[in-house]
Amino acid sequence: MSTDPVATQAGDETGAGAEARTEAETAAGAASEAASETVDETTEGGVTVDASKGPDEPGEAEGPDEPAAAGGSEEPAASEADAELAAQRELLARIEQRKAEKDGPIEAGGKLSGRAADLLAAVRAVESGRQPSVQFPPPAPEPRRPAATAPVRNRPAGAHEASAPAVSQETVAAVGAVLAEGGAPDALAVRAAGVLGEQAADRLRDDPWQLLAVPGVRPEQADAFARVLLGGECGPGDERRATALVGWLLERAALGGHTVLEAAAVRTALAEHSVPDPDEVLQSAIAEGVVLVFQDALEDQPEGPVAPAPGDEGAQDDEAEQPVRVLLGLDRYALAEESLADGLARLSDAGSLTGRELDWESAAGAASPSAAELIRAMASHGLVAHTGGDAARAEPVALVTAARGLGLRVCAAAHTPDGRARLARALDDPSAAVTVSGLLDGSEGPGRDGEGALALDLLAVVDAPQLDVETAAMLVESLADGSRLLLGGDPGVLGSAGAGQVFADVLAARACPRVASRTPDPGPIGELVSGIGAGELLQVDAPGWEVVIVPVQDAGEAVHRTVQLVADSVPRAIGVPTGETQVITPGHGGSAGTWVLNAALKERLNPGPGRFGGFDPGDRVAHTPAPGRTLPGTVVSADAGGLHLDCAGTPVIVPRDRVEREVRHGWALTAHQAAGLRWPAVVVVLPGDAARTLSRPWVYTAFSRGERHLSVVHGVDGALPQAVADIPAQERTTRLRTLLRPSAG
Repeated sequence: MSTDPVATQAGDETGAGAEARTEAETAAGAASEAASETVDETTEGGVTVDASKGPDEPGEAEGPDEPAAAGGSEEPAASEADAELAAQRELLARIEQRKAEKDGPIEAGGKLSGRAADLLAAVRAVESGRQPSVQFPPPAPEPRRPAATAPVRNRPAGAHEASAPAVSQETVAAVGAVLAEGGAPDALAVRAAGVLGEQAADRLRDDPWQLLAVPGVRPEQADAFARVLLGGECGPGDERRATALVGWLLERAALGGHTVLEAAAVRTALAEHSVPDPDEVLQSAIAEGVVLVFQDALEDQPEGPVAPAPGDEGAQDDEAEQPVRVLLGLDRYALAEESLADGLARLSDAGSLTGRELDWESAAGAASPSAAELIRAMASHGLVAHTGGDAARAEPVALVTAARGLGLRVCAAAHTPDGRARLARALDDPSAAVTVSGLLDGSEGPGRDGEGALALDLLAVVDAPQLDVETAAMLVESLADGSRLLLGGDPGVLGSAGAGQVFADVLAARACPRVASRTPDPGPIGELVSGIGAGELLQVDAPGWEVVIVPVQDAGEAVHRTVQLVADSVPRAIGVPTGETQVITPGHGGSAGTWVLNAALKERLNPGPGRFGGFDPGDRVAHTPAPGRTLPGTVVSADAGGLHLDCAGTPVIVPRDRVEREVRHGWALTAHQAAGLRWPAVVVVLPGDAARTLSRPWVYTAFSRGERHLSVVHGVDGALPQAVADIPAQERTTRLRTLLRPSAG
């Protein structure tokens, strides 16, 4: 099978002269140097922190950077992210209250008992292939609540949350003094104060490893900081170090999408970090409330007796229970999954939608066959899953239109403002389309009723694969009993940038009816992407140059070809303006990552001194106000208030102290940043050093972002078809699927 879906290239690309190439490669080299200068690494006392990165970006993974916590005595103008985070805090407060009504916390002490004392035996038993000697029964299910009990107040985007005041300038200064004393860069002071609170300085002095809670800090850096502060008092077996490492490992796993980790994996990782007794550390971490422990039945295991490990014959009863796995998780993700599972089960049990007869059949009769099937499913079920490509969005649109015609309160929600705009055009009504974040913070949609629930009878989410577990939990908690929820999207795209795999777990658990669209994406791009979803890189016919493959030999040529395509070939040959062509590449770093490509594209398309924090008016940027949310935009201007952006027609002001963390140049994005977005033309760049990062979901996502044209700058040879055929989505470790299955059964 050919690796090139189309063996056609623009003649001007293959015939580029030597002088033009030399000039372009010189510019690319200068751009690469300029990009490398943006990496702000501060080194003091053996502690090095990359201030340009978000937390845990090994190899410049596709996930967008996580903004560090802000601090300072003067609170900048609030962003929509502030309102979203404030609303999330209220949800977590409700979940914490529900947690307190369950089993009380395990008290710390020298001699542990209960779950903490039994963990070691449980882990060893599971790893030896037999059941744990002690079972930890799940807490009794709490009764269903009638509606959202703690209302999230309807407020405009950017409103402050009174319960989360900014840390004072005095706190930042005190933290900076402790950091300097320990040899850590003062640049961490604001982030550390924001994460650790007003007592951050005292906490760091008493326990230097709490520095690991600051995004971007790694264990070796925290160790160096602790050695300077504590001297000979600290060592690899220090209880404070071990406890902090457990939390760091689980937070790091969450950045990879996992909500929990197997206890064996945590123990192995602790040993790799020279912790002398990982088992004792896990017991202590559970006792101190750093982590929660769970036992989930192993999937795809036959029920019946389990063979004991050698030497343990007779240790089990005759009727052995199904084997389980011991999982560890942070309470924020564990509780969010429990709340989400509870809410989805509640919606699944919904009865009549409004208490009156509705003529759903007439609405279905006027729709296409696929849309009619979806309308009928939604008429008789409180929760429905819908799968399909971009063209299949017409079916949720038909459902929303039909429901509105029946007099119901309904809207459709997308992940991005771009998706919302496309929904608004399809519905011919901007008020019926929202973003998930805007719906939750009250800046979009119908608002909330007196009980705090969203004033909706039906909500259709069209980008469900992009829902992380915390956002999904908040969304479901906000729907009152009797409301109905459609979770729709393309299961082939990359999952959420945050922890969890909500849509995949709902589908795998068979927690609700699933309607698979029969509407294919049209044209050569649709045919190519459909084949990728099935694990095959097809050779497609593209007479209108809808798909073009541009082979390259090295990274320098890849950068040169990319700039040429965006600036010249695509506008001239395809008719798509430069501003409507998006570059997608596997990572931020590397020989042709976003840093290098953005520097080269800026030099060609909008050169300037970058006097506004590295930006000039007219620069294309990617604004990340919160983890997992990337808003493409254009720089308009800058003043004392911050950087002024135009994001899909919406004016946005990024405060000066947040620009470095939240804004990057955006001519080139990663596939995770591009998920949920579409452009008329897309150029996917695959340099040779990106071969090991490719997977079927990555290729599927990147190739499906273009509406009219796709160019592939191809330098990975056989790695591309191999990734499509042999490297499926990496499974995330979560509990939602297990939590949903009892109700699904």
